[in-house]
Amino acid sequence: MHHKISIGEQDFYIPKDEYGNYKIFKEPGDGYSETLEVMKTLTPSHVVFNGAVDSLTGENALTAKVGETVLFIHAQSNRDTRPHLIGGHGDFVWPNGSFNDPPRTNLETWFVPGGAAAAAIYTFHQPGTYVYLNHNLIEAFILGAKAEVQVNGKWNDDLMKQIKEPSDIDWNTYEQHLLSLVDK
Repeated sequence: MHHKISIGEQDFYIPKDEYGNYKIFKEPGDGYSETLEVMKTLTPSHVVFNGAVDSLTGENALTAKVGETVLFIHAQSNRDTRPHLIGGHGDFVWPNGSFNDPPRTNLETWFVPGGAAAAAIYTFHQPGTYVYLNHNLIEAFILGAKAEVQVNGKWNDDLMKQIKEPSDIDWNTYEQHLLSLVDK
């Protein structure tokens, strides 16, 4: 089974008031001059997927099944971006979005110039939560440019086998281990 996921990455420049809260304007044109001032900084207040922070996470997460091949189409109109799929990769990637060109293969991260689009195909091999994000992690986690793909299906021990149940981390033991590495 195959399906397509379109991700529009967009940057927003929203003015703040004297208390650091984002301003709300009654009419779109009312905030024009203040928005222009924020835009002149070239520092967005938000970088999001599909129009809003968390539009593709939690209850709005994308879904797929183990064995399913998904085509991700990623566009960014203003700024360069670097999509990445945590837990997977681009089996086949068309960095400039042209299917007439041969794809690049097995890319961890791919480049999308501002004003362009790229396409990537990935076949999900294990169930779990995969995170698709802008690889500028500040923009992904603080400004909102991330999505989740909830993949359902049966775990394949032939690909990866769990040898220990998840447990709490003993931070003291971990710190001692790190210090022993430095002392070597």
